[in-house]
Amino acid sequence: MDRFQAAKLFVRVVDLGSFSKAAADIGIGQPAATKLVAQLEKQLGSRLLHRSTHGVSPTEIGSLYYEKCKLIAHHVEEAQTVAALMQSQVQGGLRISTTMDFGRRVLAPLVLRFLQANPRLRVELLFDDHLVNMVEQGIDVAIRMGRLADSTLGARYLGLNPWSLVAAPDYLTRRGEPMTLRELASHEALICSSVQSDSRWHFMGAKGEALTVQVNGPLRSNNKSALMEAACAGFGIAALPTYVVHESIQRGALVTLLNAWTLPPQEIHAVYPSPRMVPAKVTGFIEWLQGQMGETWWTTHYEAAPLQPRVPTP
Repeated sequence: MDRFQAAKLFVRVVDLGSFSKAAADIGIGQPAATKLVAQLEKQLGSRLLHRSTHGVSPTEIGSLYYEKCKLIAHHVEEAQTVAALMQSQVQGGLRISTTMDFGRRVLAPLVLRFLQANPRLRVELLFDDHLVNMVEQGIDVAIRMGRLADSTLGARYLGLNPWSLVAAPDYLTRRGEPMTLRELASHEALICSSVQSDSRWHFMGAKGEALTVQVNGPLRSNNKSALMEAACAGFGIAALPTYVVHESIQRGALVTLLNAWTLPPQEIHAVYPSPRMVPAKVTGFIEWLQGQMGETWWTTHYEAAPLQPRVPTP
């Protein structure tokens, strides 16, 4: 038993006036309790208790030590209560990391809705297309695309991120609409350089057949929004996440191509520093995100009810 626990035992001995009752209260044997208090007196160099056949009572120094120990024990219990409360409720600070486009187009509106439902939470939302070190940067939750590498991080699956093959009607009027995947090789491609095999587009057919096309074109970028704008301006054909191009498709600025084939979707995961002792604010946010990401989350996301003005917390 450490020094704090010995002091806690001493407080119970004084409160109950008995070594045996204090020992039972702490959950140890009476000989062990007597020995611990004796060791505490030896460390302090002072007698803390008067011992008699009628029981025990504090000495003058023991009374002063008792008051200080009781105050310390109260503060420790109060701190433990606060820690337990913080661990069990969605409140406090939450640092979230995600990529630029997904963060701006999808996650930011979702975070605002989560904040509206949890007014005691304070969120710092960080956008970065590079893989961040969660421990070094104090990140509570990171939203990541693609398969996860083996690591010591905790992770929860959120859903799939589908991709679409798109072009502007003006481009198709000038260059013609490709009717087969192989025709893509002769078209202007807008290439996303932030994914593996960026200039090799992989497709899968309805029967599970796979085909890869090597493409080339006038623009290559690691920013998906820039590629979407170029596609809308008629610079070529782009393969982009559906959440990036959905609005442009809805307003007719882009159309989907070769719909009998699909681009491979990316897995979406929420990752957090450790799978053990996860705070309620983290599990609450992740479970809420899982509830938002059904089969067509990239379309229903845009159909959500508008945010209501936030009511200040009393």
